[in-house]
Amino acid sequence: MRILISNDDGVTAPGLAALHAALVDYAECVVIAPDQDKSGASSSLTLDRPLHPQTLANGFISLNGTPTDCVHLGLNGLLAQTPDMVVSGINLGANLGDDVLYSGTVAAALEGRFLGNTSLAFSLLSRQPDNLPTAAYIARRLVEAQSRLQLPPRTVLNVNIPNLPLEHIRGIQLTRLGHRARAAAPTKVVNPRGKEGYWIAVAGDAEDGGPGTDFHAVMQGYVSITPLQLDRTFNDAFEQLDGWLEGLL
Repeated sequence: MRILISNDDGVTAPGLAALHAALVDYAECVVIAPDQDKSGASSSLTLDRPLHPQTLANGFISLNGTPTDCVHLGLNGLLAQTPDMVVSGINLGANLGDDVLYSGTVAAALEGRFLGNTSLAFSLLSRQPDNLPTAAYIARRLVEAQSRLQLPPRTVLNVNIPNLPLEHIRGIQLTRLGHRARAAAPTKVVNPRGKEGYWIAVAGDAEDGGPGTDFHAVMQGYVSITPLQLDRTFNDAFEQLDGWLEGLL
């Protein structure tokens, strides 16, 4: 088993090191990660400049690009052998509900969709690394069990882990994505020369976070696993659209 590990917090992030340490004695692991924090990069590719991989002293490969760039290169010629699966994380911070639209952690796993094995994205619900051992243990257990999965091609598992010691984790729940309320307004700033700028505000609170959602599971102390699919076609809208389009041309 060859595993490609990436993240969006950057190649020196503690969550990346913890994930690699959890898997390195289980499989042949290679790490390709951004050279800086690329949180919120989603599935963007760098198309306006060349990418330059650099191998660090610990063997990790640093790339001046996005999480998707990292996995894209890893699957398409940078490595001598194609990985069998992609694992992303461990992100410091949640990737719940609408977060998956923006998350570089999830995007790295999504880019692994071309492989036969299901990709996994791991996030810990904290900006602090205190309970990274919990997340690393759960990541190892899920990756070990992945070989028993028989999911449709291009399925990705989004895993969110409560910020708790392992003995306080109540179990694992399969969940759907919840939804967040609209984010707060951006924060306006003015530099010393009078130029205006804006900081994007924090994500909105859970608006749809009841039982069955990823929000609810983690708040109750459960690990949340949400299967994601790449087909965004809204099939239920076809009937309405057929009628709307009739006679337009």
